Amino acid sequence: MIKIWGRKDGSNVVKAMWCVGELGLEHERIDWGGKFGGNDDPEYRRKNPMGRLPTLEEEDGFTLWESGPVVRYLCAKHSMGDLCPDTLQGRAEAEKWMDWSSLNLANFNGVFLDYFFRLPKDQRDPDVLKAAVERGAEMYDILEKVLADRPYLCGDKLTMAEIPAGSLTHRWLTWPDSHPSHPNVEAWYKRLAERPAYQEHVIKANNVPAK
Repeated sequence: MIKIWGRKDGSNVVKAMWCVGELGLEHERIDWGGKFGGNDDPEYRRKNPMGRLPTLEEEDGFTLWESGPVVRYLCAKHSMGDLCPDTLQGRAEAEKWMDWSSLNLANFNGVFLDYFFRLPKDQRDPDVLKAAVERGAEMYDILEKVLADRPYLCGDKLTMAEIPAGSLTHRWLTWPDSHPSHPNVEAWYKRLAERPAYQEHVIKANNVPAK
């Protein structure tokens, strides 16, 4: 049985767990990091020298850290030709969106976490939140155009391309009080939300923020 080290609501753990759920893999998730601590535990550092989350550990002792490589690896191993496209160009297209999402959607997520969870109310700056939403909207403008003629980022079916962007889009659409409308993105989100693994590992795992 594989193990995923990381608390269920960790931004990057959510990606790995949604992937595991889509693949239907038997697994054990170990609460780690955040309020659970353990990031600096020497044994954990031997698995993941960065001390971050998540870490995948397989039965034979193989470990892998960084959420993107974990998702790529699991999809290639267990879903080649489905979640992981089996052509070189198809896989490159999916990996492009994975990297783009992680690089360009991380900013608003970090601000959201500070604003809604980490900072006391008297230290929260609405202007910082507003600026993050504005920057995020520019990125969702791009997704809006891409999704205008296709149901998923790479075409007609869900692939691993969806996992980074889809994991964060739930937060984007539900945490702030308001955000610009992106009908194609919202329709895509509804398609994702119909999937049991998304419900379990993305929607249920994300706490409702304190307003």
